Amino acid sequence: MMMQLSVAIHVLAGVMFAYLLVRLILPWPVAGKIKLLAAIPLLLVSQQHLFFRYAFGSLSSPELPVPVLLGLDWGFVSLLFWCVLLVIKDGFWWLLRLIQGMKQQVAPPFSHTRRQAMIAAAAMIPAAYGLRQGQASPGVRHMEVRLARLPKELDGLRLVQISDLHIGPLLEAQKIRAVVDVVNGLSPDLILCTGDLVDGMPEYRATSIAPLKDLRARYGVFGCPGNHEYYSDYAAWMRTFPLLGLTMLPNSHAVLKIRGQELVLAGVTDVVAERFFLPGPDLTQALAGAPEGAVRILLDHRPRNAPKNARAGVDLQLSGHTHGGQILGLNQLVALMNQGFLSGWYQVDKMRLYVSPGAGSWLACPVRLGVPTEITHLVLRCPV
Repeated sequence: MMMQLSVAIHVLAGVMFAYLLVRLILPWPVAGKIKLLAAIPLLLVSQQHLFFRYAFGSLSSPELPVPVLLGLDWGFVSLLFWCVLLVIKDGFWWLLRLIQGMKQQVAPPFSHTRRQAMIAAAAMIPAAYGLRQGQASPGVRHMEVRLARLPKELDGLRLVQISDLHIGPLLEAQKIRAVVDVVNGLSPDLILCTGDLVDGMPEYRATSIAPLKDLRARYGVFGCPGNHEYYSDYAAWMRTFPLLGLTMLPNSHAVLKIRGQELVLAGVTDVVAERFFLPGPDLTQALAGAPEGAVRILLDHRPRNAPKNARAGVDLQLSGHTHGGQILGLNQLVALMNQGFLSGWYQVDKMRLYVSPGAGSWLACPVRLGVPTEITHLVLRCPV
């Protein structure tokens, strides 16, 4: 999956560079040397992920200073938005020419240089804003959920879900400390982490992840792996998480005794595990031996298996992975890639599913526009 995604990013970057080269650089009425000088930085910025992958660690976790990463990301996203706006403009003018007839030439307003400057500004400003929003501290979303089988003794149980934090080069220790303080301030009964907590090797993230040791919940801190844990040395992270007080549930469950009642908390691995010759998600194994009558909460990084999980008798599934699409307009594409699940609540047969938009952003595209980050605070309620 990571290989497929990285190839897609490199192909997209190549297409973007080629389009901007043909549309902007080559028609520019200047000497060839100047065109070359303009094309080189365009190529470097568009292909930054290729350099990340082969020269600076990995696509997900290039070990570079934060200001450098932010500058490169702003340049790449600006080029992406610029390319999109240019395609829209070109499409509009071609459509207008078709409507008015090919014999009539449409004279666009402003000079060529001024038009391109306006489009560039229209791309760079939202790119900068989106980058800032992507680095903003997540807010808290407070919600209640009624579960048909929840006993009255567990009514009011408080869960905090943290998903897709992506602790990497852009997330320094003080930002993680702020997240920990917010979560602890909610006085949760359970803290549940639904994958993609980290990017990069544990030795590179030692300082950044240290505040996670201070997460506090009355009945414990639990988690399941996401796909990025596998990209960043799964075995090493599975040894590291318990040292931070995080109990991982890879195709396993825990039976919690709370207020005299049993609650089954299960977790599964991510499907990308199979590409690393590791066990993929197995809910049957995860629930083996679990008490039949107890409420079952499942941590599954990807929401796409919700129908299958519902048939297995899960009452509540918590997922992430989608980032809510990150940018308005991409929502339906991301939903299509995740069996229609994007963000928020879903009723899947008798099971409730909540898909978190995530508390962070992946470094390859650390931009959010109209889809803010989130720490999820859930209060369980029994039937009315």
